Amino acid sequence: MRPYGTSKQLTRRRQRALDLLRRGQHLTQVAQRIGTTPQSVCRWRREAAPGGHQLGRRPPGRPSRLSAAQLRRLVAALKRGAYGYGYAEEYWTLERIAHLIWDLFGVRYRATGVWYVLHRLAWSCQQPQRRSLARNDAAVAHWHHYVWPQIKKSGSVWVLPWFSLMKAGFRWCRRSNGRGPRAGRHPSCARV
Repeated sequence: MRPYGTSKQLTRRRQRALDLLRRGQHLTQVAQRIGTTPQSVCRWRREAAPGGHQLGRRPPGRPSRLSAAQLRRLVAALKRGAYGYGYAEEYWTLERIAHLIWDLFGVRYRATGVWYVLHRLAWSCQQPQRRSLARNDAAVAHWHHYVWPQIKKSGSVWVLPWFSLMKAGFRWCRRSNGRGPRAGRHPSCARV
């Protein structure tokens, strides 16, 4: 669980812990004084060592398995189209893209992982539109412009009357459990 405080406050806290360690205080003493666990102080010391991440600058989440150059190459391959890679239809699915990543880079992704990669590349999901081969766009535009306004209802809104079962003479009741003297029809469920 993330401790309370802004990123700057937490970075200052880590710096203070490292300063106390440099002065020669023991790991558990520093942890008690800062208000954290010894494991956290040990991790901060390891990160501050040469070759470790900069303190407070560690990127969140797991690092990407594809480099920036590989991502650019993937985008170019996707723009080539599915036909270019031997698929019968011209659309990409997550499974097809996962297979393409495996073929190009030797990195295995599941469909959910491919979704996150595509989202990072600002690609979105698109549904293929099926259109008739005999579609006449001019006739459709004419119909929308001239015929549809004559067919559609005018500005008046039809409002259906609201009926209440309570006003109609019905009362709600619980169903009988099948035991006792009123095991059949309950008299309060009958029409009034």
